[in-house]
Amino acid sequence: MEHYANLLQDLVKKACNQGADAADAMYAVGEGVSVSVHNQKLENLERNEAHDLGLRVIINGKQAMGSTTDFSQESLENLVETTLSMANHIPVDPYCGIASPDQLIKNIPEIDSYDSTALSEEQLIKMAMECEKAALDVKGVTTTEENQAAWGKGSSIIVASNGFIGQTSSSSSYISSVSIAGEAPNMQTDYDYDSAIYVQDLEAPTIIGRKAGERAVRRLNSRKIETGSFPVIFDPRVGNSLLGEFAQAINGLNVARGTSFLKDSLGHHIFNDKITIIDDPLMKRGKRSRSFDVEGLPTKCRKIVEKGQLTTWIMNLSAARQLNMKSTGSAVRGPGSVPRPSISNFYMEAGTISPEDLIKSMGKAFFVTETMGNGVNGITGDYSLGASGLWIENGVIAYPVSEVSIAGNLKNMFKNITPCKDLEFRYGVDVPTLLVEGMTIASK
Repeated sequence: MEHYANLLQDLVKKACNQGADAADAMYAVGEGVSVSVHNQKLENLERNEAHDLGLRVIINGKQAMGSTTDFSQESLENLVETTLSMANHIPVDPYCGIASPDQLIKNIPEIDSYDSTALSEEQLIKMAMECEKAALDVKGVTTTEENQAAWGKGSSIIVASNGFIGQTSSSSSYISSVSIAGEAPNMQTDYDYDSAIYVQDLEAPTIIGRKAGERAVRRLNSRKIETGSFPVIFDPRVGNSLLGEFAQAINGLNVARGTSFLKDSLGHHIFNDKITIIDDPLMKRGKRSRSFDVEGLPTKCRKIVEKGQLTTWIMNLSAARQLNMKSTGSAVRGPGSVPRPSISNFYMEAGTISPEDLIKSMGKAFFVTETMGNGVNGITGDYSLGASGLWIENGVIAYPVSEVSIAGNLKNMFKNITPCKDLEFRYGVDVPTLLVEGMTIASK
């Protein structure tokens, strides 16, 4: 990457020499292989390689971005000229700007985000076939829809006129299965997947396939249920979407624009006092870990919610300036985009009760294993989604449920969350099994 570091430094210098007050440039390169298998035969194989370079310039409070995949001298000179010209023709943004030198990270911590192991096409095909076979071995599974395995790696480097130079490298591996159980017209589908930075941390393909098959079979002969207000239990792979909605609501840019239902909630208890939510960009081998943010600021583990109280927004420099606060070192971007705030490894701490004991304590409750639709209003917090799952009665799972909707308001839902103790770090945004009291359930 030394060649590209020199190239970016040259671009930034040229931009400043030609009139920019500040500038930064980013180069990113990546490659990957993915396969899909059906009926124990290779169905699709894709190999991709991509690289991109972006330049950001700031002139008198005006910010512009340009990018290219052509690294010839002529193209790069044109990139500088075009981006500077763009900046002179757009409105002033009083909040844009790069970091001051005293804000920059001094010592970069190790987050162990790169695995040098490369999976071959043959290895990926074998993994996908093992996944499918395990799914088909589950009694009741009639076929599979898709079985995938993938591997990839990437690197990026950022150079800014404030003296910052930062380089990152990352890797990822992935396995998934979608199973179909039953015969028409009583057919059901479900899935499982896993991803990891290190290949050795990836769940075994046989486990992924078996779980996908068992989940599909579990949904056979589903019923509708009565309409009413009931406790709703969220499976972790569904419950993490609640944490995702919370992350959007505390995004500094949304707060500054006034488009968040939590815009007036900083310092308030928005969850019960048993809830702690953490953003940890320094987690070793974390799926969303980063040693520094793209503006060159240090990152740190933060308790975003501590004993139910919201302690901070998620901010980059621009959002922090708008809110008259300090950045949380949460800026992310690609070569062709400006920095924006984003969570890293975001999770809710585990509770003390097991999912099994929680279910045993229920009279009537709905265990949600899948949600459908896009019925969340980020401005009001109103929440309404289609759902399927399992009906619980007298402390046991009674039968599968489909074609229902669940509704509430996220402010009320957050206040009434009880976490179980089964937290696992699988998705980058993670929760244990969650109980939300008093949601409205309606049959369609």
